[in-house]
Amino acid sequence: MTDPIEAIAFYAVFVFAVTAHEASHALAAKLGGDLTAYNGGQVSLDPLPHMKREPFGMVILPILSVVLWGWPIGYASAPYDPLWAERHPKRAAWMALAGPGANLGMVLVAALLVRIGVGAGVFEAPASVGFRQITVAVGDPSGLAAGMAFLLSIFFSMNLLLFLLNMIPLPPLDGAGALPLILPEGWLTAYRNLVHQPMVGLIGIIVVWNLIGEIFFPCLFFAIGLLYPGIRYG
Repeated sequence: MTDPIEAIAFYAVFVFAVTAHEASHALAAKLGGDLTAYNGGQVSLDPLPHMKREPFGMVILPILSVVLWGWPIGYASAPYDPLWAERHPKRAAWMALAGPGANLGMVLVAALLVRIGVGAGVFEAPASVGFRQITVAVGDPSGLAAGMAFLLSIFFSMNLLLFLLNMIPLPPLDGAGALPLILPEGWLTAYRNLVHQPMVGLIGIIVVWNLIGEIFFPCLFFAIGLLYPGIRYG
């Protein structure tokens, strides 16, 4: 059974990471001229507007999954005007990139905090690594530093997962929404019609579900290796 404290920590990190992701989508849309998400309150790090929009994906499913399996599964979305996206495909593509960009930024913040902790003698490289263990506390394994090491570890890992997952260029993920930045203008209408087909999105979800582990863990080990030069994991 999942430890209650760990379950709360996982859910809290999930909520913050997903809220920042969706708020970044909403802010990018606002800056690009679409106020749909802004008017819905999504340009905010307050999770409540995002929970109200997707109560199952932000509350029910992640809580159930973290209790049953030890880590959260969920989803959220920021609304946008499809006519705006059709008129401004490049702006819509930047909106798509903004979400995973926020997650990458949070990975870098977590990495910086780990390096500061290592430099201060509070954290050190672990003997083995995983989603829950990117760094460990020096000394007391049950003290405040150990709790901070655990929080930083799951914050780092979850944001890296959200970044990599959403950058896969398959619908309905953000990577597919970003492709108009590099596609020829003449292909955009056909591409937009393709990615909006429900069956294409379903196939994308199935493919990603089967591939994400093969993508995530090598990238996780590589990223942790950058945190601790000279140490190899995986």
